Amino acid sequence: MTKLRGRSTGPDGLAALAGVVSAAVVLSVAELIGAFFTSRATPLFALGSTFIDFTPPWMKDFAVTTFGTNDKAALFAGMGLTIAVLACVLGVVAYRNWALGVLGVLFMGAVIVACVVTRAGVGSADAIPSVLGTLAGLVVLRRLVVLLWRLKARPEAPAGTDADPNNQGQSVGTSRRRFFAAAGITAVAAAVTAAGGRLLSAARSNVSQARQALRLPSPAKAAAPVPPGVQSSVPGVTPWLTPNNAFYRIDTALSVPEINVNDWKLRVHGMVEQEVTLTFEDLLDAGLIESHITLTCVSNPVGGDLVGNATWLGLPLRDVLARAKPTGGADMVLSTSVDGFSASTPLEVLQDGRDAMLAIGMNGEPLPLEHGYPVRMVVPGLYGFVSATKWVVDLEVTRFADNKAYWTTRGWSEHGPIKTMARVEVPKSFAKVPAGKVAVGGTAWAQTRGISKVEIQIDNGPWAEATLSAEASTLTWRQWSYEWDATPGPHYIKVRATDGTGQLQTEQRADPVPDGASGWQSVMVTVQ
Repeated sequence: MTKLRGRSTGPDGLAALAGVVSAAVVLSVAELIGAFFTSRATPLFALGSTFIDFTPPWMKDFAVTTFGTNDKAALFAGMGLTIAVLACVLGVVAYRNWALGVLGVLFMGAVIVACVVTRAGVGSADAIPSVLGTLAGLVVLRRLVVLLWRLKARPEAPAGTDADPNNQGQSVGTSRRRFFAAAGITAVAAAVTAAGGRLLSAARSNVSQARQALRLPSPAKAAAPVPPGVQSSVPGVTPWLTPNNAFYRIDTALSVPEINVNDWKLRVHGMVEQEVTLTFEDLLDAGLIESHITLTCVSNPVGGDLVGNATWLGLPLRDVLARAKPTGGADMVLSTSVDGFSASTPLEVLQDGRDAMLAIGMNGEPLPLEHGYPVRMVVPGLYGFVSATKWVVDLEVTRFADNKAYWTTRGWSEHGPIKTMARVEVPKSFAKVPAGKVAVGGTAWAQTRGISKVEIQIDNGPWAEATLSAEASTLTWRQWSYEWDATPGPHYIKVRATDGTGQLQTEQRADPVPDGASGWQSVMVTVQ
């Protein structure tokens, strides 16, 4: 009885450590071997992508609202914590019952493999890194558990008995040192292996170099000149043109797809008279247009920063669809990314006069990899979840009644027109400002309708009209400014906009789900 009780209450903390080290080996070996496969074949990316696929809308909205463009970093941190906890449990289980521990490890390996092979664009051979990583982790776990069994064996126990299964009869101190040395060396080796895998993957990829070498053609139709005075005169207001490295990024891709332009093809099919296939060379040779367009994420909260303005270069989607000739009854284009994401865009929006395009350039350079290189969709007036498909490879002309897109199957709306919105950027909420003349400024947008008026309200006073900056076009945001004669004390600044049709921004508060946030932003400042 004493032996059984002692064995069941062994050094669980060390066993948990053995599980964590073994899990690190699984991930690092898979990372190294995965350098010879698609980046979506590594366990972390496959697990994370699968989690995103099954994320309910409320959780996705919470993540974006809470973490913004750091939502993917937060996901990886959460995954790391979850994997560590599971690894601790498996380590303890393996120490107490090796057969049960093996089954647990193999089950987790099977889950990882299932996540890998079900990703878009991933073949069965891409499961190899996860399989080999799991086997390597199992070998390490066995080695560390054996050391723990030796640690538990009493020095006086006869060799070859249950208490000393490996005929060692070592002292407790020696066995403990051997365990920590083995665990430490293995952990360092895992870290080096993972780093080596990332370096090897980067060395094998030439997509970044190809992008840097790409020279974009001049557009057949250049963007209209930006009039002077589009930038608000208030210091601190966001730049009218958003730099590429500051442009928001919200998508479902944990691993940025790397696509060789020579391999890229776009298939246009479905309810069309003529199926069309375009290559990147076809885009370069076509009549490209350039346009200033503001994009907005549907997850952007009232007053949020998930919005940006850029100069885009691309082929009008109306020209692409004209080649395919959609048939009667079609009312939607289902666009699909190379990683399986899809968006449903009203067909009429892609055929009207707005500059909806297959974009290949952003602010005078090829699309950044994280913004859809080599080709993405840009559609003015619609939230990105129904229009802005990155790394696009497929356009199916169909009907809303027949097909659903990635987010519409998760409870979001089908059409997603952008709502009128205004925000205060200066001063920021909870700022402290001196009494006297205070510059207030911000940005408003109502893509395809434009902004005709912005008003602000101090506390519960009368609404006052702000000074609008110049308007480049109805497809872009418009900035504004206001001079406030501030008196000491706490104050609230509220803002609202009127679009180009004369429609006032709604005061009604709504969450981003299912078709975008609404309401008037209010910021509190203290005047000293």
